[in-house]
Amino acid sequence: MNKPDAFYFFTLSLSYTDCQALYQSAGQSAILLSESGIRVQVPVSRLRPFIDSRGLKGRFRLVVSGENKIKTFERLR
Repeated sequence: MNKPDAFYFFTLSLSYTDCQALYQSAGQSAILLSESGIRVQVPVSRLRPFIDSRGLKGRFRLVVSGENKIKTFERLR
């Protein structure tokens, strides 16, 4: 029997200067605290597309398969 997908929501607010650390190592991952209080490890490569001149800001949704594979990571607003 397949496990259902898991959904995690995050509100992130990092300055552009703080985001520079996300570019210093190619294999890095970040530990994010979801709005429900669960810690989730995410490859920084999933965060980089959302960094702009303001930094990394917004509300995001992460969808993970029952096999713990990331299906989507998207900005909601």
